[in-house]
Amino acid sequence: MPRDRRRREGEALAPYRRKRLPESTPEPFAQTAASGVERIAGSQGDALQPGRFVVQLHQARRRHYDLRLEWGGVLHSWAVPKGPSLDPAEKRFAVATEDHPIEYAEFEGVIPAGNYGAGAMIVWDRGVWVPHLDPEAGMAKGKQLFELQGHKLRGLWTLVRSGRRDGDPNEWLLIKKPDGAASGADAADLEPGSVLSGLTVEELAAGPRRAEELAAELARSEAPEAALTVAAVQPMLAESGGRPFSRPGWLFELKYDGFRLLSGIGTAAGRGGEGEAVAAGPRRPVRLLYRSGRDATAAFPDLVRALGSLPYDGLVLDGEVVVLDAEARPSFSLLQRRARLTRRPDLERATVELPAVYYAFDLLACQGHDLRPLPLARRKELLRRVLPGAGPVRFADHVEERGEELYAAVRRAGVEGLVAKRADSSYRGGRTNLWRKLKAERTGDFVVVGYTPARGGSGLRLHLGGLEEGKLISVGRVGTGFTRDDERQIVAELAGLVRPDPPLSEPPAAAARSVVWVEPRLVVEVRFTEDTAAGQLRHPVFVRLRPDKRPEDCSRERPTEEPGPAEEPGPAEERGPGGRGDRAEEPPASPAGAATPKPERPRRRAVRITNRDKVFWPDDGYTKGDLVDHYRAVAPWLLPYLRDRPLVLDRYPDGITGKSFFQKNAPEAVPEWVRTEAVWSQDSAAETRYFVCDDEETLVYLANLGTIPFHMGSSRVGSLSTPDWCILDLDAKDAPFAAVVEVAKAIRRLCDEAGLPAGVKTSGATGLHVLLPLACRLPHEGARQLAELLARLVVAELPEIASIARLPAGRRGKVYVDYLQNGYGKLLVAPYSVRPLPGAPVSTPLEWSEVDGEFDPARFTLRTLPARLAGRRDDPLRAALDAAPDLAAALGRLTGRMAG
Repeated sequence: MPRDRRRREGEALAPYRRKRLPESTPEPFAQTAASGVERIAGSQGDALQPGRFVVQLHQARRRHYDLRLEWGGVLHSWAVPKGPSLDPAEKRFAVATEDHPIEYAEFEGVIPAGNYGAGAMIVWDRGVWVPHLDPEAGMAKGKQLFELQGHKLRGLWTLVRSGRRDGDPNEWLLIKKPDGAASGADAADLEPGSVLSGLTVEELAAGPRRAEELAAELARSEAPEAALTVAAVQPMLAESGGRPFSRPGWLFELKYDGFRLLSGIGTAAGRGGEGEAVAAGPRRPVRLLYRSGRDATAAFPDLVRALGSLPYDGLVLDGEVVVLDAEARPSFSLLQRRARLTRRPDLERATVELPAVYYAFDLLACQGHDLRPLPLARRKELLRRVLPGAGPVRFADHVEERGEELYAAVRRAGVEGLVAKRADSSYRGGRTNLWRKLKAERTGDFVVVGYTPARGGSGLRLHLGGLEEGKLISVGRVGTGFTRDDERQIVAELAGLVRPDPPLSEPPAAAARSVVWVEPRLVVEVRFTEDTAAGQLRHPVFVRLRPDKRPEDCSRERPTEEPGPAEEPGPAEERGPGGRGDRAEEPPASPAGAATPKPERPRRRAVRITNRDKVFWPDDGYTKGDLVDHYRAVAPWLLPYLRDRPLVLDRYPDGITGKSFFQKNAPEAVPEWVRTEAVWSQDSAAETRYFVCDDEETLVYLANLGTIPFHMGSSRVGSLSTPDWCILDLDAKDAPFAAVVEVAKAIRRLCDEAGLPAGVKTSGATGLHVLLPLACRLPHEGARQLAELLARLVVAELPEIASIARLPAGRRGKVYVDYLQNGYGKLLVAPYSVRPLPGAPVSTPLEWSEVDGEFDPARFTLRTLPARLAGRRDDPLRAALDAAPDLAAALGRLTGRMAG
């Protein structure tokens, strides 16, 4: 953030801070307006960008509602004594109050007596507001026109300054504009509880009474007293249920078009394992898991904050996460866009642009009791009681008995289908016919075993297979439903999978010579009317690619007919696991190091490689062609580091023994598809037009320019003031490499004690780079200070082999722990970059277990790296850098160690 803007925002919060004592109130007391929750609204040049809004019901000396709108890095606030009215004829008096920090949008609690505003406060509503006028200009003119997209308040609203002559300039009127969201309702007529905790303001003031009453009730029930963690739960899965039916003893729920998600809150969150996150909500820790057990906690910070606010401990919920479209219907495509995001700033922005909603349909544990043995109807009764009446965490309602009527309604509404469940069923892991999927249209996931290319008047045809009793059998082919982009993408995906024979267990007796057989790795979703008697798909239509599904998930699942009166299954009648999974299980498990997929596949651009045979490493015989081939091969691993970062090219057009130069400014003559970004330089008082490498074609283009290593900064375009990592560069110089290893391991021990994840890579020369994730939570100066603190601690621990002396003469053969590589404009050699040194060494991410006394960084070269990467799924450095540690707690521990 620019210094002058940070100063302005700090000045805006000065009245707020003067009225409060941080040691005596639980209210947030941010030191800067941008700390804590990421700021989402745009800069002053983006005045009409959406931002957060919150309405808090405050039981202070006088009960009132506080409306807060985010812009300019703070929450602009109005106290509305009678609360908002949805009646356009009502004009509600509102008083402008002091600006509040962004973190206040999450605040819910009791302000102790004796403090300013003492009393209970709940988050009565929250969501997104979209200004229709420039907010700053609106403040000057006395009018704000905006749209609210909340859980209780929606539609168009206006704030106008009171027209009374000589009136107080802080006096305003809040008015609902006539639209589809208008009604005669008043705030008091709407759901009274918090959209986070579900508590009313009176219940919050009364303390944990609701949780204590529920715990006492569960102690009298048949639910065993047992601690259950979310990781210990095996999800209960539904079978295909055939035709819709109506029957007493069955519940019918909507089938949401989302990802199955298990959540653990409080003690049920567990501690997390390697690569798994447990995030802190406002009150309790939270852990989210996809159906496969893969951790989803970091992907949904908005749900973590909401679930962590629930006033119960030991909760385990089962449900489905969705993203709603403009008509409030679940949209799988919007959810896919959300699921592709991995960087914390992008995820925080998505909480406004693509907010997640969690439909919970089962309660498996609560207040130290395992509820799984209880009947489903009882579990859902308890679930309704523990969830808020409105908000991002919602109760998945159901209809009893009347499945056929509900099925007809969901078909008209375009909803995916229903799930029928036995009301008396206990919760048991695995697939069972006690839960039935009733889809409004039959779809299935199938593996592509071959294709017939489009020729002349005929289009692309895919030959499909499915697993039946462990064997891959043919289920027919599909030749309709493709767009041209689909055809291009599918053919490109299959090009590297060609094989000479069909991969089916029973090859077809006769197949057209035009069929190109492929390895069974690509999964597609197909819509069809029914299975023929021979097991072939009837009237198949291509729906989409399924990168989130594995071939082994493509079991042939024949529908189960609904039970008749004489064949009603008993509670113990259950089928074991098997068959195809639900339509939307979870997002694709991109390996750490694999490029994040784009919503649309970019058009491929041909890059002509010039002078492939020019020798770049004379002693080793490596050519420019070898260099280009290396970068093409490591692109899936390298691109996640380069994406969105301004690059500095280190060009060697005549190889490592020729002249070289650094290139920052991209020339005007670059191809139009090569991305460049203009970045203002304070030093030169001018813009620099940097290359940005987001795709393989650009990477190859830059390598063809003779770029050997790629140098990148620690921050990305859009968040240049906040780095993604902190670096400690361990420079051997005259020190033995064994000393570098010992220093690196000492840094890791310090980081483990402080709760900081740490990754390590070779520099590609004689040193190591240790990187710590910051998740864009510190400015560059903060990253440098953290690195210096760690450097001084490790030098104090290992004074015989480590030094922070900048001049080589002052190190006396010790390892230089360089913390000065942190700062705006400081560069790092990108992982998987080749270095312009004899042997063509490559900067390589490492497992910490590899950093030992036998370690030799020289073994990672342009020649040897492909064998190392073959078969690997995980990039250990990416796994470390994707973490979002508690930096405040870590800094406190490190500072305490230094003081001690």
